[in-house]
Amino acid sequence: MTENGREESETTDLQDAVFGGGCFWCIEAVFTELRGVDTVEMGYAGGGVVNPTYQQVCAGDTGHAEVVRIRFDPDVIAYRDLLTIFFHVHNPTTLNEQGPDKGPQYRSIILTLDEEQRKTAEEVKAELEAEGIWEGAFVTEIVPFEAFFRAEDYHQAYYRNNPDKVYCKTVISPKVLKLRKLFGDRIREEG
Repeated sequence: MTENGREESETTDLQDAVFGGGCFWCIEAVFTELRGVDTVEMGYAGGGVVNPTYQQVCAGDTGHAEVVRIRFDPDVIAYRDLLTIFFHVHNPTTLNEQGPDKGPQYRSIILTLDEEQRKTAEEVKAELEAEGIWEGAFVTEIVPFEAFFRAEDYHQAYYRNNPDKVYCKTVISPKVLKLRKLFGDRIREEG
C-alpha cells in the first residue's frame, strides 16, 4: 500500500488522465473510488492564465475548466475504462453546466496527453453517444493537454473531508452511488 492508502502496483508505470465534467469535487469523488487509481488531484486546465485562483476561474474569464488529474495504473484500469466511467457519471450533453453549476469552467472536457489518448477519447465518445447513454448530442471537448494548475488545498479530497455539507449530500453523493451501481466491479475494496 502507498502512504495514502492506495493499492501499490507491481509496476511503477503510472499514467495520467485529465478530465473536466462540472465541479471537480464531483469528479474527484468518483475516481478516488476506483481500483487502479493511485491519486486524483483537482486543478484548472484549458485556459490562458498561469496559476489561476479559484475566484478567477469561477469568474469565467480565464478560459480554464475545473478538472481532475487522475494518476492510474493501466495494468489495473485502462484509459478507455476511465473514459467510459467519466461519460456515465456526468452529463456530456449540457454545454457549460452540470446540474446547479453553470459557466464555462464547468464544461465537459477531456485533455489528451498524446495521440493515443486523443484517438481513444474520440472513439469512446462516439460509441457512447451512439449507444444513447444520454439523450442528446455530446458537447464534450477533446483538446490537447497544455498545462495543469493545482487547485487550492481546501479543494483536495473535498468530498471525503466534508461529507455532511449540503452540496456533498445532494450533488456528489448521487454520482458516487451511480458509479457504485453501474461499475461496482471496479470499486476498490475498503481496508
